[in-house]
Amino acid sequence: MLASAGILAITMGARQSLGLFVAPISDRSGLDIVSISFALAVGQFMWGLSQPIFGAVADKRGSFGVIVLGALLLFAGLAFAPFAKSGWGLVLTLGILTAAGAGAGSFSILIGATLRQLPLEKRAFAGGFINAGGSFGQFIFAPLAQALISGFGIIVSMVSLASTALLTIPMALKLRGKPAPPAAAEPETGLWRQIMDSTRNHSYICLHLGFFTCGFHIAFLVTHLPGEVALCGHSAAVSAMSISIIGLANIAGSLFAGHLGSRMKMKYILAALYASRALMIAVYLVSPKTPLTFYVFAAFLGFTWLATVPPTAGLVGKLFGTKYLATLFGLTLLSHQIGGFLGAWLGGLFMAHDGNYLWMWYLDIALASFAALINLPIRENSI
Repeated sequence: MLASAGILAITMGARQSLGLFVAPISDRSGLDIVSISFALAVGQFMWGLSQPIFGAVADKRGSFGVIVLGALLLFAGLAFAPFAKSGWGLVLTLGILTAAGAGAGSFSILIGATLRQLPLEKRAFAGGFINAGGSFGQFIFAPLAQALISGFGIIVSMVSLASTALLTIPMALKLRGKPAPPAAAEPETGLWRQIMDSTRNHSYICLHLGFFTCGFHIAFLVTHLPGEVALCGHSAAVSAMSISIIGLANIAGSLFAGHLGSRMKMKYILAALYASRALMIAVYLVSPKTPLTFYVFAAFLGFTWLATVPPTAGLVGKLFGTKYLATLFGLTLLSHQIGGFLGAWLGGLFMAHDGNYLWMWYLDIALASFAALINLPIRENSI
């Protein structure tokens, strides 16, 4: 668990800090917010698309080679991004290389490699622990990236982030070896048959729809929260602190969600998390936009930020077992990142059209309410 949490801390920390680079990239390249938002939106989609692909390889061959490849891709994408002079250059570096590299060292591969080694009653907590590692990375990387941007500029900052990606390679040594065989209770089903069966499962579809909304929220905020803060007249330091607080709060949220997952039905945990987001965004909209408001909003929202991951992964394991968990959870994350693509891209379009994000906040509330309801019909049963 420790190695998986450490790898996720680096890949998530670097990826979730990219919103801090929107203004510096615009200043350096002259690109507008729509072009930059589109590149980051492609990255949201690519991060999701890469996970079922890399997850299938990890399910068959093991996780070590996948994580090493991801480290090299993440390094290349971040290192070359400051030198991109066009929107398509950003799509290649941040949208494809960086996102695919982060996806190869992300939830589906790491949680899949860990959870299949554990009994059912310990999987929810393990998922929460690994997820907390990613949140810790966000807590560390956001203020570090902003300090490097302020002190040394965008090139030094992004190359420094790129270098940290290589640290995941020695950590991945702990995950060497081929996957363990599935438990005797799990059916001997081929990968493609399992994928086809899952697409006809009503509960799995509901899980996808809820997770789509989660991706929409997170991508919008991680990309455009610095812009929202700037609109309210505050400095980039407030943005970095807010993103860091989100990560810190999500450590507690992830561990708490993992703890609850072994004691109550996971679909109710997910419904409560999504409903609370709708409420928190509504409260934020009617509050004075002071730095303290952003910090409090970040803390409450951060508690639910990626706390949805442990119960979602746990439900996939309950529905289908762990034999192809990396692949099936990877497909769920693809739904998450389709939502992420729209959250990042539409945020830029609304900002360019209206000069603010107000309609995005309204859309966030509506989708969060929908996600809370769509999780309730899930039939939570083990294979």
